Amino acid sequence: MLWKTLTYFGDSMLLIPTAVIIALILPWKSDNRRTVLYWIVAFGLAGLFVSLSKILFLGFGIGSAHYNFTGFSGHSAMSATLWPVMLWLISGRWSSLWRGFALGVGYLIPLMVGFSRLVIHAHSKSEVVTGLLLGFTLSTAFLISQRRTALKGFSWPQVSVVLLVPLLLLGQGRVATTQQFLERFSANLAGLEKPFSRADLFRQ
Repeated sequence: MLWKTLTYFGDSMLLIPTAVIIALILPWKSDNRRTVLYWIVAFGLAGLFVSLSKILFLGFGIGSAHYNFTGFSGHSAMSATLWPVMLWLISGRWSSLWRGFALGVGYLIPLMVGFSRLVIHAHSKSEVVTGLLLGFTLSTAFLISQRRTALKGFSWPQVSVVLLVPLLLLGQGRVATTQQFLERFSANLAGLEKPFSRADLFRQ
């Protein structure tokens, strides 16, 4: 149960609404007009790279049997893109100590998500590691681009409102069907009856 809960912190059903919340809050809390654009680009690129890697394998069998790689772990990549930014945003006016702690939590959550994907046998090590590297690269690049950005503080009621939707989604536990959609899309795109599987990779 613990690992299923942790892995949900990387599920699109939770992350996409949370990413939208971040995009809506940034113009209000940031003094940099480009911050929201940079965020949309960072999160969008994470989704694009993950989707392309999965389509290449599911539709065309492009992967690596040697590294047991069938595409980036979406849970790992998307969580590593989102949570450091989410904690940076919320902790914008905290003291340096507490802000550093919050950012540490933002980087720790994706690591736990990635580990949970291994425990429940949803991905290989190469897929989790590359997913985390992709996500952390994008979130860190975003944070570096915002190093001179001043953020307005959050009151605790505002923090509660910001976290309300993610907490409600977490409580519901409904998972996204993005993998099933990509499987159908990739098979149709390549003209296949069914998408490639990991077993097909090792048979090649």
